[in-house]
Amino acid sequence: MSNSRHPYSLLFEPVQIGPVTAKNRFFQAPHATGMGFTYPEHAIAYRKTKAEGGWGVVATEECMIDSNSDHSPSPHMRLASDADIPFLARMADAVHEYDALFAVELCHAGKSAANKLTREYPLAPSQTHYWSFGPYVAKTADKSDIRRVIQAQADAARRAMTAGADIVYVYAAHDLSLPMQFLLPRYNRRSDEYGGSLENRVRLFRQMIEATKEAVGHKCAVAVRFAVDEMMGPGGLEWQNEGREVVEMLAELPDLWDVNVSDWSNDSGVSRFFEEDYQREYTDFVKSVTTKPVVGVGRYVNPDRMVSDIKKGRLDLIGAARPSIADPFLPNKIRDMQIDDIRECIGCNMCTTNVLLSVPIRCTQNPTIGKEVDGWHPETVPVRRSQDSVLVVGGGPAGLECALTLGKRGYDVTLAEAGDALGGRVIQEAALPGLAAWRAVAEYRIGQLAQMPNVNTYLQSPLDAEQILEFGIPNVVFATGGPWRRNGMGRQYSSPVPGWESGNVYTPDDIMVGNCPSGRVVVFDDDHYYMGSVIAEKLKLAGCDVSLVTPVAEFANYSKFAQEYGHVLGRLVELEIELLPTHNLTSISPERIELAHAWTGTPKVIEGADIVMVTMRDTASDVFHDLEARKADCAAAGVRSVSRIGDCVAPGPIAMAIHDGHRWAMEFGGPK
Repeated sequence: MSNSRHPYSLLFEPVQIGPVTAKNRFFQAPHATGMGFTYPEHAIAYRKTKAEGGWGVVATEECMIDSNSDHSPSPHMRLASDADIPFLARMADAVHEYDALFAVELCHAGKSAANKLTREYPLAPSQTHYWSFGPYVAKTADKSDIRRVIQAQADAARRAMTAGADIVYVYAAHDLSLPMQFLLPRYNRRSDEYGGSLENRVRLFRQMIEATKEAVGHKCAVAVRFAVDEMMGPGGLEWQNEGREVVEMLAELPDLWDVNVSDWSNDSGVSRFFEEDYQREYTDFVKSVTTKPVVGVGRYVNPDRMVSDIKKGRLDLIGAARPSIADPFLPNKIRDMQIDDIRECIGCNMCTTNVLLSVPIRCTQNPTIGKEVDGWHPETVPVRRSQDSVLVVGGGPAGLECALTLGKRGYDVTLAEAGDALGGRVIQEAALPGLAAWRAVAEYRIGQLAQMPNVNTYLQSPLDAEQILEFGIPNVVFATGGPWRRNGMGRQYSSPVPGWESGNVYTPDDIMVGNCPSGRVVVFDDDHYYMGSVIAEKLKLAGCDVSLVTPVAEFANYSKFAQEYGHVLGRLVELEIELLPTHNLTSISPERIELAHAWTGTPKVIEGADIVMVTMRDTASDVFHDLEARKADCAAAGVRSVSRIGDCVAPGPIAMAIHDGHRWAMEFGGPK
């Protein structure tokens, strides 16, 4: 960018990385996608969209380099044989189409590779457990194994170069990689030249970098990804000590340092527990000990902060995984000064949930992610196919996204919201502890709608069937959400809990509108995601004596997929909330809450407590059903279609509601 008066021109300066040059400082950092070798067309379209959006470097996820480093059934990429080259070459061509550099993250997963497909032993520096659950032990890598790993790295690097890679990685971020496992004394108990001193424990890492440089350094830049701190204190790697020493030992060897923290739950820290740019305090030192360019991450969403970190000499390139998912066009929008049009990452980690479930990535903010292969694009939509108009009933996440997408397509839209503000559950949940960043989901869409003359919004407009018929708008879509159940029905109970009609029973909806109990409170969590723990935290901070009860063995166990499980449990313990796992709720009265152990039936009574039911949500769809049943009246009023979307179909995560709103709007009017 030549205009020096542009406030963010610094972000668009080219950066030399070994033998290649990035056109700007925006670096789409390596990250898993749930696509890999299983969904190759998805993966190619996904990376192409990032390049189109202006990222100077677009990187792959982990590419497994050998048959003894296989993550199946997780669909990571592979580069363990020449047969893997054509797929990668197509991805490289797609990225190069927009003058972006293509980076390939080669990885040997060591003891974290299950090798379920290849049936080989996982490797480790010393005999230890396999990383995940199961009756598996990793083999101690002997010298022939080490030589094989180094050769596999070099061979995979040459394959990446053949495919068209501009940057090739040596991966030692998190203890999910073999070089990092060799580095860490808790895994490395060797007494040979690969164990003992730090210099010995770094040897494999160094040799893999050297082998990669020898293989491709004449043409490709060689990058290392290294977690400088495990955020475990003295029990793990710390940046002040060995983390810094490793960088000092290898400072000038690679062409690029990509630095972060470990483990994944810290590296992709949810916004509930981590602020933007939170990794800076751990990675700041790297620029002071190397002359090579440095890229770092930390959920960067603010261009002013990006510029500040570069000016202060903390980074040379702005790395982003999750922000590039929420808005693949973030660089182009900053370039074009369309700052208000950026879909900011909210740090909810819905992206990691799909990845860990081995399906293509999804995002709360960006419903098109993972759907690029189907023609969905984050910035463009097909034009309208008729002069039809649409009434969207409900201004929550599904309704906002539906109205926005219809408006972009050129349809005339009326958006009617019963409350006095748009946003629905998003705005309510964003007021809970730690979830303030989630407001961006509503704010982005409200801001975009405000620019559309073909979308008219009406607040405080609850509509019944008669009023909708009076409007006579041809197409009606309900996005009226779904309230939390008060009767306790959910996964555990298929019928109401005895005593649920007692006056001491609350729901999350009550808490979110300020109707809160006081004193002794039981939070019964049969939802198993974030809501139960957040409600417990809010009530504890308000001075209540809180017991969190769940019928299963683990609290908030679905939050494992969002990489927040450990942080959630830590917060609950820190707040001294009583934790009662494996307890069923048997009855409720104003005087007592009766529980029973889920396995033994042993009773437990909590006297004088109120209870918050976090079990399941209903659908708010009465008006939809009323209108749908009145087909003759609809025809007479000119109403041709009646539909519903989002939580009023089947309540789920916010991402699901937004996706459904987008899907309906994209499909409206029929196929192209």
